[in-house]
Amino acid sequence: MQPELDERKWTILKAIIKTYLETGEPVGSRTISKYAELNLSSATIRNEMSDLEDMGLILQPHTSAGRIPSDAGYRYYVDRMMEEKDRLVEEKDREVTEMKEMVIERQDKMELILRQMAKILASNTNYAAMISGPQIHQTKLKFIQLSIVSESQILATVVTEANVVRNKMINMEHDLDHETILNLNILLNTALNGLTLEQINLATISKLKQEAGTHSDVVNRVLDAVAEAIQSDNEVEIYTSGATNIFRYPELSTSEKASELIDAFEDKRNLAGLIASNDSGQETGIQVYIGQETPVESMRDCSVVTATYELGDGMVGRIGVVGPKRMDYDKVVGTLKTLTSQLDQIYKKDKKKTDT
Repeated sequence: MQPELDERKWTILKAIIKTYLETGEPVGSRTISKYAELNLSSATIRNEMSDLEDMGLILQPHTSAGRIPSDAGYRYYVDRMMEEKDRLVEEKDREVTEMKEMVIERQDKMELILRQMAKILASNTNYAAMISGPQIHQTKLKFIQLSIVSESQILATVVTEANVVRNKMINMEHDLDHETILNLNILLNTALNGLTLEQINLATISKLKQEAGTHSDVVNRVLDAVAEAIQSDNEVEIYTSGATNIFRYPELSTSEKASELIDAFEDKRNLAGLIASNDSGQETGIQVYIGQETPVESMRDCSVVTATYELGDGMVGRIGVVGPKRMDYDKVVGTLKTLTSQLDQIYKKDKKKTDT
């Protein structure tokens, strides 16, 4: 039966084994005391090493020498490392499950979802993370509904193909009866459903006004409401997390550089430009900006990696990671690819269930 080790003894045993694997030489307390995570004196470490020796996990080959792992020590190390790996996998699975559950909540909780994703991304990479809210490109109109609110007001409800709903109150100079509103609803939906804002041209507007007759002014105001509804979807929200991770890296942690980076991270206009920039001309995929390639001047000492995610119905956003030029590119690119792939698949599955 293996002994139970507290965290201090386990950390010391790990340090002894890792150091011995690297050097092949017996490990002394002075060497172990240099591990930053321990913050213990050599005397305390010697006492702990003596306990580990009594447990049979390390041994002293010579009287004046340091310690080396025993077979039992290697076995304990391997078994516990395997347990920790399994636990990490379970935690990753839980994170993915939680993310799936959040994504399935869809539009009404999109802000919460993206904020949580940014936190997870920053935590997993140890860099700063940012995510833009999905923008709707080439949005098509799905439905327009005019409703009487009062004698002088009607409500225009505009629904886009991505199921984004926008309401616009329209003040009227004269009353409209229910039959007129019904006819206007039929007219507008027949003419505009399935069109993008760009496709609602002068010819379409002129024909609508002609068919609306004395109510052409209502058509004008409804078209303004449609334009406002679609254009409001192009305002980019940026969600950030992990800005303080910058202080982990000496080359970025000087007060001046760190201050500039934090300011840049708080300037959503800069981040919107950074996430939107695309040197390759592609609309999707991974983009890597190294040092001087970075579009934001205050981030020229950093590297930035961005990726596109798609939620269907033309809803597209970007995810970005900011870190030192010596960042772990392999890990960051892999994490972004996994995240965007999961988002794409989860949303498509959810949409399929909703549609059936």
